[in-house]
Amino acid sequence: MILSIQNITKSYGDNTVLKNINFQMEAGEKIALIGINGAGKTTLLKMIIGEETPDSGNVIFSKDVSFGYLSQHQDISFDNTIYQEMLDTKKDIINTKERIRSIEHEMTDKSGAELDKLLEEYNKLQTIFDRENGYAYESEITGVLKGLGFTEEDYSRNINTLSGGQKMRIALGRLLLERPDILILDEPTNHLDTDSVTWLEGFLSSYSGAVIVVSHDRYFIDRVSNKIVEIDQGVSAVYKGSYSFYATERAKIREAKLKAYLNQQKEIKHQEEVITKLKEFNREKSIKRAESREKMLSKIDRLEKPTEQRADMRLSLTPVTESGEDVLYVSELSKSFGNNHLFSDLTIDIKRGEHVALIGGNGTGKTTILKIINRLTNCDSGHITLGARVHVGYFDQEHHNLSPEKTIFDEISDSFPDLNNTKIRNVLAAFLFTGDDVFKQIKDLSGGERGRVSLAKLMLSPANFLILDEPTNHLDIQSKEILEDALVGYKGTLLFVSHDRYFINKVSTRILELRNKVLTNYKGNYDYYVLHKDEMYNLQHPQTSAAVSTSNAPVQQAAPQSSSKENFLRFKSEQAALKKKENELKKTEERIAVLEEQIEALNEKMNDPEIATNVGKLTEISKEHEKLSEELETLYEKWEELSE
Repeated sequence: MILSIQNITKSYGDNTVLKNINFQMEAGEKIALIGINGAGKTTLLKMIIGEETPDSGNVIFSKDVSFGYLSQHQDISFDNTIYQEMLDTKKDIINTKERIRSIEHEMTDKSGAELDKLLEEYNKLQTIFDRENGYAYESEITGVLKGLGFTEEDYSRNINTLSGGQKMRIALGRLLLERPDILILDEPTNHLDTDSVTWLEGFLSSYSGAVIVVSHDRYFIDRVSNKIVEIDQGVSAVYKGSYSFYATERAKIREAKLKAYLNQQKEIKHQEEVITKLKEFNREKSIKRAESREKMLSKIDRLEKPTEQRADMRLSLTPVTESGEDVLYVSELSKSFGNNHLFSDLTIDIKRGEHVALIGGNGTGKTTILKIINRLTNCDSGHITLGARVHVGYFDQEHHNLSPEKTIFDEISDSFPDLNNTKIRNVLAAFLFTGDDVFKQIKDLSGGERGRVSLAKLMLSPANFLILDEPTNHLDIQSKEILEDALVGYKGTLLFVSHDRYFINKVSTRILELRNKVLTNYKGNYDYYVLHKDEMYNLQHPQTSAAVSTSNAPVQQAAPQSSSKENFLRFKSEQAALKKKENELKKTEERIAVLEEQIEALNEKMNDPEIATNVGKLTEISKEHEKLSEELETLYEKWEELSE
């Protein structure tokens, strides 16, 4: 164990952010902290490194364990070149190397005890130099810089001339080269392109030290982590596995908790009904039975209803009409902006029901293609044909479809004039806009809030062909999952651009990659693309100027029918048995009512003064009373059994 988090609790005023957080880290473990925005992940990281103090609990490091921290926001101002700054992280190795060379010169004219002393120092330093991989520190530096997207021409640039994102990459590079025992990274992929993220995944996966990472990039977490710590409503839960394992297990656990809760509620309701019925029988023994059940019910440890994160956000995307088989055909598409030639002679063929992801590096023209298809940008040449009964719904990452001066309410009501006020409020509530929030102006909303308004408009539209440009931008993980689930089940057609590889992997059935100004077609999801990207690119483009080969995505076969004759017969048998029990329960209740009436009549007879003095008659009635009471007792037990 190199780090132990013990019962950490933290509050800000009345808001308790973290409650008794517990987990341990072993050497070499890769932990991802998961939770919605505001769950307390960054707060926990700051308490681990000592920037903040917990209200209670302890952060315990093993002896001599070092850590390095990359925050989301850093004041980075280094009056140094990029390469020199990276070289600074290897000062100890460089000093060791210089001392080794110095000793080598000194030993040439030494002998005896002096030479022995120098040899002893030389051997110690050489061991340290070897252990720290001293012979490879320069290639390690260039490897990290190239991995983070810097070219050799950048090495001599002064850091103070770099952009904020580039400075963050320098801070990350320094940290990786320092190689602490524990790397603590808060959103390390924010300023990296796809190639750099892929490189960082490989670096961290093979990193000999431990890693704690906070990230919204689920594909990155999936590739890097082997333990997940989820913070949900201030409480921690630990899952030993990758993000995919966590997502599956979390669903199972929450489903099991919900099932247990619903079963308990069903049992409580049933017991309350039995108690009410027993009291209605109004017999001494039935009342005692009711009281016994009430006592048992009061001792039940009642389960809390599990709350699914963002369960209040509801997204349903259903095409109003079905399009024809051919949805979109683009041919000979070309576009340049001045001297910047993006692409030429592109072909895109999309069929009904396909979920197509358009991917590629920054600046390759992906968003431009979407804008051309939506007639928002003109192409230099090419033809765009939409199929029969195709209705397009467009999600613009810059949300140009929203009017900045309008309120949220007006944006929806003006776009869909047939909706009444109640319907509009209900739709907005489904996207977390309630009360006076609906009267906020679009220009005052955050990126995530604007995204939710655009999604609300999309849900209300009659579209059967959705074109989405970075739909997950500014959404937290749970909101992304809600959108994913809606799109995976979407029966219409999708064409979307996204940098979220986990989202692409889950939603897409086909991928089009825009690389070197040409499109490459992959019949599968993102995992398939990763496995075959170079193979398929070379196959389809022996020369990068070759025409793009397009083909339809595979037709998905219908799921096999699960109902069989055997299942049907078993179902019929179960239904017949249930019906029989229901009839038996009804007959039992009717017989109980008859017996209670008969016993009540016998009680009245025994209280009759004339019979009370007639020993023979009284004995006869008592025997009859005892016989009926025994039968009634048996029926009570049978009724309870059947009612279960």
